[in-house]
Amino acid sequence: MADALLDPEARGVTHRSVGCCLGNAERAFRGSCGAGPGLCGRGRGPTRNKMLTRRLCSLRAGAAAFQLLRAGRGDPLAGIRFRGVSTSWSPVGTAFNVKPQGRHLDLFSERRGLFGVPELSAPEGFQVAQEEALRKTEVLVELACKTPPGPKTVLIFDELSDSLCRVADLADFVKIAHPDPAFREAAEEACRCIGTMVEKLNTNVELYQSLQKLLADKKLMDSLDPETRRVAELFMFDFEISGIHLDKEKRKRAVDLNVKILDLSSTFLMGTNIPNKIGKHLVPEHIRHHFMLDGEHVLVDGLHAEAPDDLVREAAYKIFLYPDAGQLNCLEELLKNRDLLAKLVGYSTFSHRALQGTIAQNPETVIQFLEKLSDKLSERTLKDFEMLRGMKMKLNPQNAELMPWDPPYYSGVLRAERYNIEPSLYCPFFSLGACMEGLNILFNQLLGISLYAEQPAKGEVWCEDVRKLAVVHEAEGLLGYIYCDFFQRADKPHQDCHFTIRGGRLKENGDYQLPVVVLMLNLPQSSRSSPTLLTPGMMENLFHEMGHAMHSMLGRTRYQHVTGTRCPTDFAEVPSILMEYFANDYRVVNQFARHYQTGQPLPKNMVSRLCESKKVCAAADMQLQVFYATLDQIYHGKHPLRRSTTDILKEMQEKFYGLPYVPNTAWQLRFSHLVGYGAKYYSYLMSRAVASMVWKECFLQNPFNRAMGERYRWEMLAHGGGKEPLLMVQGMLQKCPSIDDYVSALVSDLDLDFETFFMDSE
Repeated sequence: MADALLDPEARGVTHRSVGCCLGNAERAFRGSCGAGPGLCGRGRGPTRNKMLTRRLCSLRAGAAAFQLLRAGRGDPLAGIRFRGVSTSWSPVGTAFNVKPQGRHLDLFSERRGLFGVPELSAPEGFQVAQEEALRKTEVLVELACKTPPGPKTVLIFDELSDSLCRVADLADFVKIAHPDPAFREAAEEACRCIGTMVEKLNTNVELYQSLQKLLADKKLMDSLDPETRRVAELFMFDFEISGIHLDKEKRKRAVDLNVKILDLSSTFLMGTNIPNKIGKHLVPEHIRHHFMLDGEHVLVDGLHAEAPDDLVREAAYKIFLYPDAGQLNCLEELLKNRDLLAKLVGYSTFSHRALQGTIAQNPETVIQFLEKLSDKLSERTLKDFEMLRGMKMKLNPQNAELMPWDPPYYSGVLRAERYNIEPSLYCPFFSLGACMEGLNILFNQLLGISLYAEQPAKGEVWCEDVRKLAVVHEAEGLLGYIYCDFFQRADKPHQDCHFTIRGGRLKENGDYQLPVVVLMLNLPQSSRSSPTLLTPGMMENLFHEMGHAMHSMLGRTRYQHVTGTRCPTDFAEVPSILMEYFANDYRVVNQFARHYQTGQPLPKNMVSRLCESKKVCAAADMQLQVFYATLDQIYHGKHPLRRSTTDILKEMQEKFYGLPYVPNTAWQLRFSHLVGYGAKYYSYLMSRAVASMVWKECFLQNPFNRAMGERYRWEMLAHGGGKEPLLMVQGMLQKCPSIDDYVSALVSDLDLDFETFFMDSE
């Protein structure tokens, strides 16, 4: 989110837009890690042309899960033909604890191409694939424009978006992940080519009018089934937020603003990562070695938040966050142009435009949520700050004032001192194969789903250590494929992400187009003496990303436009965050956590200590996220802004965080998520609140409850983005949660489990 994210981002959020590709390109900046082409948004900064390709497959949420799926759960996909099972499937745990064997005996076998796409056996195949997609697009556009309004119109639009996304989604992944520069360059060019087509579609008035005729006919709309009606409305929404419904002059203005916003977004995103330079003589000599040197200058490229030396952290904070005039102007222009575009297409603020269709629905609800959460956190946050001050005074009595560069380091010291959670104590119990088997056990008990390793064909994967999983339901058969790109390699992005390669949809012949996704992690390779061993954080991230993957597999909508994770941002992270709760429950962990040498299970008190350690200063951490989310809302609220972005930052930091603003710093200029999550940074908090409620009310009593697993599938996963997210939440919880419910869910997660202390004292 992302992911990715993303970072809700840091874990993932989504990247969607376009109504038939036809929509808000800007949303594409959201990286990948869990929804849409790439849920995560962890700081990938595409150029403007890269961005244009992403718009296309944002394909905003819409389309409910098949009515027939809901109707007959005994045989949910009756009438839909499935691909058969394979005798080449093998147990998933074993597959991940051994290195893949080289293909010594298939020297004469035919290369199938990346992801089994025949054309992509060589980089030149992207040219063939994009030309075929463009040819098909022209045919479908002509067909859409001459077809009488009706359900067929929606099917054509969805097929149009599918034909473009099947190239763009795949290329979007290959251009950042393939180790061969020739493939990356070819994919980049394909993205540019498809992006150009998207721009044409976004300004095709005749195409827009073919959809508008359908929506204008109330009797006809009422005759459509709910999912088709919703998808039609979502396509129209994406059209109109790009201004196509305006007169010619305003439409041109909207196009110009979109282009300008894309350029500003790209520039700002690149600027968030540029190191700051300062004269070497201005940095104390004894700490210079902590930073990069460039002649007579010191380069600071981050906050060094975990550095034990207070002076290193202080220097990094003040230098890295020192304001850059060009970056400041870029941010102000970006916010101003977003506001102008929102007003041009009929919204009072950019935030109102961005939040339509989300759980929150409007910025007023978001602000109310953040303010109430801040109030409930305030006392706990003050206690956290007091603990941190105490630790700082203990370690550095000469300078005990708590500053913004202190919490990450001192909270880590507190955790280590109080809970003894050295990762090396846990890693032997979390071999990658064991963790994958744990996921397999959980999915099988909750959802009737098994993961099987399948040998990829020659040329199907981009690196020999990529594993391919078949996702198989006990009654419904093969649901889709997950490619697991889990291991570190040179030039691989350092982010945990989920990518949609191909979305699922019901085809005209009755077959279901199986979804294909990639999970990208950065795990260490196995060694001669041990399999790949995961830290607790890596294990939790694996569960998180698999939550996105299961959403993609089970969000089996009729329309590709809203398949799987293509849903509103504040709902997209719910399935992945929910998986974190399973990953931190001893009953689940005990199913798979075994020492790779002795076979001994991970002791319960070690799991309890690990879970409780995460609550150390968690209120202060959450308060910081509230501050970020509030700042995001103010920046995208009413314009012109009443003060400079830095003055607003200072005010919001003092009101919603509590640690002092540091003069001559401008943290907002490093806030990369203003691009991908503009007006939506609150989403991770909202998703976590929903996931917390689902866990406590549905799975806390029994994490393997099959009845609840089925309810979860059919109420929350099956619809993809084809149902209003709040209705999906209501269906799962059997009630409509209030803002107070969201807040209470988040705050109650901070409470310590005193059983942990009793166990540790025995």
